[in-house]
Amino acid sequence: MIRIHNSLTGQKELLTPITPGQLRMYVCGLTVYDYVHIGHARMLLVFDVISRYLRHRGFKLTYVRNITDIDDKIIRRAAENGEPIAALTERFIAAMHEDCARLGILPPEHEPRATQFVPQIIAMIEELLRRAYAYVAANGDVMYAVARFPGYGRLSGKRLADLRAGARVEVDEAKRDPLDFVLWKAAKPGEPAWESPWGPGRPGWHIECSAMSTALLGTHFDLHGGGLDLKFPHHENEIAQSCAASGDQFVNLWMHNGFVNVDEEKMAKSRGNFFTVREVLPTLRHPEVLRFFVLSSHYRGPINYSLEQLEQADATLNRIYMALRGVTPAPAVAGEHTRRFLESLDDDFNTPEALAVLQNMLREMNTAKDAGDDARVAALGAELKSLGNVLGLLTVPLEEWARLGKPANADLRSGGSPATRAHASLDDGQVEARIAARAAARKAKNWAESDRIRDELLAAGVLLEDKPSGATTWRRA
Repeated sequence: MIRIHNSLTGQKELLTPITPGQLRMYVCGLTVYDYVHIGHARMLLVFDVISRYLRHRGFKLTYVRNITDIDDKIIRRAAENGEPIAALTERFIAAMHEDCARLGILPPEHEPRATQFVPQIIAMIEELLRRAYAYVAANGDVMYAVARFPGYGRLSGKRLADLRAGARVEVDEAKRDPLDFVLWKAAKPGEPAWESPWGPGRPGWHIECSAMSTALLGTHFDLHGGGLDLKFPHHENEIAQSCAASGDQFVNLWMHNGFVNVDEEKMAKSRGNFFTVREVLPTLRHPEVLRFFVLSSHYRGPINYSLEQLEQADATLNRIYMALRGVTPAPAVAGEHTRRFLESLDDDFNTPEALAVLQNMLREMNTAKDAGDDARVAALGAELKSLGNVLGLLTVPLEEWARLGKPANADLRSGGSPATRAHASLDDGQVEARIAARAAARKAKNWAESDRIRDELLAAGVLLEDKPSGATTWRRA
């Protein structure tokens, strides 16, 4: 019984698949002219967790996340760089895939690119023209006639009269109405173009998603998501185009994730608080810290990216990993904690509540350890790890995690250059060699040398734990 806040109605609604047991979801992806920033990362992680959970609950999900690879910004950036547009987009698509892999974001079933769907875009525009929802303007552009669509503004809660009152139209613009938007842009010198019934040109931004989503998921599907900044005009225009072209309902439930603020201010390049994933990840113990941080806030609300919030995420996640270390593996059995975990996520994907369940389990594990109840510890540990995996957490082998040090002197608020970060002075091989030397010193009862090596490792941020069996395990502080 999953309930989702529908941005279209402003209400939580029961998720009722159009086809029983199956779900189709479309999410607006990236425009590829630069590296993935932490605002993008939030969207990618939010819908990664949503897709993971829907599958965990037994749905057969078809997840589509598009790529915009032709756009005014792309054309400008390629011109500034003096490189072909295709070279620019391929480079940043590859970078996006690398960043997603590092963040543990699973690939969608389909990742369509706008340039691959130009025939479908043209066909949709032709249908809109045939139904009189579009017109060819005097400048050669094909425009959508907003006034023809009676439901325009319903998603964003905007009224046409108010929008017109605030609209500005340039003197040379060929729009019939200041709210009309472009479906097909007539070719300009030096810009890429495709042949069409209206002459050479390229798609407008909004029509791309309408054409790609309906081509891959049909004219009526279950879920459509994206960042809150896309709600108007992009998603509003998608509804107008898609419904007008097909006469169908288009989407049942609309979902929008909130903005990222940096130290309580909206992230923006102009403010100097704009950070890419590639700047941020080297400052973290592991990319899972960023995932844990993102999931600590509800997806619909704003999230404040700050040093304190990241350090709290790191500390909490590290405590969970350290509690699981050394716990005897046991089969995961769903209990009361699992029930509360599922109830939290069934309620509009309430990840903060789901993480609170994991932290309650951690406290119970520590209590059971103090009581010497190994069976209870093993059962809780298995259940905790299983539930964490649903969110894409606790996926790192425990001994590997223990050897991950939090980078010293790293500015977790603003990212930082890998060249300026201080790393632990010893690599894993050097640590193992010193532990072996210490073991030999202990065997020879050379306690002074044994203590010297322990102190040397401690100074390098390496903590040792001597087991009753005589073995020594280690982790980075």
